[in-house]
Amino acid sequence: MAEQNDGQQPGSPEARDQWPLWEVFVRSSRGLSHVHAGSLHAPDATMAVRNARDLYTRRNEGTSVWVVPSEAVTASDPDFKGGYFESPAGKAYRHATYYTRSEGVKHL
Repeated sequence: MAEQNDGQQPGSPEARDQWPLWEVFVRSSRGLSHVHAGSLHAPDATMAVRNARDLYTRRNEGTSVWVVPSEAVTASDPDFKGGYFESPAGKAYRHATYYTRSEGVKHL
């Protein structure tokens, strides 16, 4: 594969501005979930993982690193959180307070 040479050096600020943005998730040794640690620019996935390791796990606090292209992340709009996170009206059966305790049932 031939590389394009537009007159910019690979490490120049102009070249870095064209690199894709990656979101970094780190799993610490204390937990099982990956947590968003930050973002970085890198030319490809391999360099993004290496840079994320160097930048976000300098003190051996991570056991796993994920990098995801920012353009691949889809998120809900915080301004419309009601439609996503509030319980719909008329669905009280989803809550334990809707049900009554039956007589004679032990350990309920």
